[in-house]
Amino acid sequence: MALLDRINLKSKADINTGFGTNASSYGGRFINKNGTANIEKNGMPILHRISWYHTMIDMPGWKFILVILSFYIGINLVFAAIYYGIGIEHLDGISLSDSKWEQFGKAYFFSAQTFTTVGYGHISPVGFLTSALSAAEALIGLLSFAIATGLFFGRFSKPTAFLKFSHHALIAPYREGKGLMIRLTPFKNTNFTDAEAKMTLGMNVEEKGTLINKFYTLDLELQKINALSLSWTLVHPITEESPLFNFTAEDFANMHGEILVYIKTFDDMFSNTVAIRTSYTFEEVVYGAKFVPMYSRSNDNSKTILYLDKLNSFEKVVLK
Repeated sequence: MALLDRINLKSKADINTGFGTNASSYGGRFINKNGTANIEKNGMPILHRISWYHTMIDMPGWKFILVILSFYIGINLVFAAIYYGIGIEHLDGISLSDSKWEQFGKAYFFSAQTFTTVGYGHISPVGFLTSALSAAEALIGLLSFAIATGLFFGRFSKPTAFLKFSHHALIAPYREGKGLMIRLTPFKNTNFTDAEAKMTLGMNVEEKGTLINKFYTLDLELQKINALSLSWTLVHPITEESPLFNFTAEDFANMHGEILVYIKTFDDMFSNTVAIRTSYTFEEVVYGAKFVPMYSRSNDNSKTILYLDKLNSFEKVVLK
């Protein structure tokens, strides 16, 4: 049976996705698992198509620290090499009897003291050229630390949706039929209110001999909730109005499709609206499974325990 024949004509098409309809121009998934667009931009020099501020703000913490340390060590090596090239005799406090490696090492630490404006005074510049270089380095150091401080503040103050999605989407029993289910949960000490979800199905289909991208809105059991404190399982009932109504396990295994998920919620800590998105390809859909409950009451019945390690836990079931 053709793919278009499997999609119910009552399904609601979504034309506001922002994705193009020409499927032959697309490669891979529409959205990466981390929510970024699966797009590589070319045609302009790299300095024009990349915002270094956004890059530094969005990169993982360990990469950010590594970049800062690499810059700090690298720029001091450059200045140390220049001081050494000018002549160690122009740095009062470094003995000419020291080995070359000792002299370069002391020039490096003098550079570090000048760059950070510490200036212990053990070594001092002698002569106009060395003094001018140390003055320029002190200015560069002040500007560099100002930029680094701004980046640290930007990373800590950036509104972020601290939500995690389940690794898989499930086709699970729902009422008297089936439902598409995706689970998410907050994982830090944040308070989310007024959470809103949207789910869209995207597929490559052949229509009149042309391969095109078709998108369908997937209605949810609950599109909005007042508070997102525990886990939230997004449920799309697979009814006769659903584009997935006629789909079988073989269809999910053999067809190319992607489920796009958008979450928007208000974070009390940032006092701002935050958003996050992800996607699931049909390969990441498990047919005939249900999520294992991930919270329960404490032993003394005084609070609810949320087990974050059970976010991805599910068990296989037989669908009717």
